[in-house]
Amino acid sequence: MEKTSKIYIAGHRGLVGSAILKNLKAKGYSNFVTRTHKELDLTDTTAVATFFKTEKPDYVFLAAAKVGGIVANNIYRADFIYENLSIQNNVIHQSYLHDVKKLMFLGSTCIYPKNCPQPMKEDYLLTDTLEYTNEPYAIAKIAGIKMCESYNIQYNTNFISVMPTNLYGPNDNFDLEKSHVLPALIRKTHLGKALHNNDWETLRKDLNKMPIEGINGASSELEILNILEKYGIKKENDSVKIEVWGTGNPMREFLWSEDMADACVFLMENRNFSDCFDAANKEIRNTHINIGTGKDISIKELATLIKLIIGFDGEFYFNTEKPDGTMKKLTDPSKLHGLGWRHKIELEDGIKTVYNWFIN
Repeated sequence: MEKTSKIYIAGHRGLVGSAILKNLKAKGYSNFVTRTHKELDLTDTTAVATFFKTEKPDYVFLAAAKVGGIVANNIYRADFIYENLSIQNNVIHQSYLHDVKKLMFLGSTCIYPKNCPQPMKEDYLLTDTLEYTNEPYAIAKIAGIKMCESYNIQYNTNFISVMPTNLYGPNDNFDLEKSHVLPALIRKTHLGKALHNNDWETLRKDLNKMPIEGINGASSELEILNILEKYGIKKENDSVKIEVWGTGNPMREFLWSEDMADACVFLMENRNFSDCFDAANKEIRNTHINIGTGKDISIKELATLIKLIIGFDGEFYFNTEKPDGTMKKLTDPSKLHGLGWRHKIELEDGIKTVYNWFIN
């Protein structure tokens, strides 16, 4: 990429897209085209076609997606597969039609089988059954990888795919119904601490920023207590208990979003589709690249770490009637390491930083 190349970042306001935009700016890139969801609905085929015809970007980062945690993925199954397929189909196809020089498709490590050998290598894709709760989302992301590969093979495009592990960082989603486990635990622990300390000013400030089912800082104390209890933050006598789904035993890997962005820009600058497979092979498969740390932590250990960082004096309880999801999901980032890139931010420092971002 040239510093003046026109770069389109789909999803530039989200956790992933905003980190990529920040990284590109820091590296001296200056010619960006962005659209908010209100300005451009990426599920609208006609609107996306008009956008590409008008703007003609040179490079595309496809970071837009409908995302959520285990609750949202399981409840809104149709929404997750339909919207993600629509976004991908529109952006990838229009990138081909309008001669985009290179596109990067961002997926997720949920593409790997539920009982995948650990750590998860790129070659393990489509070797077994997916985890049920996020199967529609995973299938959409697998389709995105295969769409990029297929366009490259048939049309000689240069579309590459990356699969980041669980991400966290600035501009994360802290909606208690739709967020992933780490931001959900941060917000629930923040609210639990305030409730434990009878700090109603902090509780009302939080709910004014992000109401929960219409309950905001102007609601009555009883309404606030009821909605917090519904989402697993309950005051009993002089203590507060916070619900965590499952046993707490599943292991998860977490990557600072700005590290992920740095890896994406590194690959966009240094890797082409033609580098991603052995030309001697008749079948071109698994050309995507994992982005991760190669380190994991149990949900129980994660909750304890967040509790210590935030200073919560209450308790966590693990609701074993709720699903655990996949018991272990650890990426093998050796392909990326072999290209010369490694993560910089470790989990404890990252949680401290994102919590400070959240409360400010």
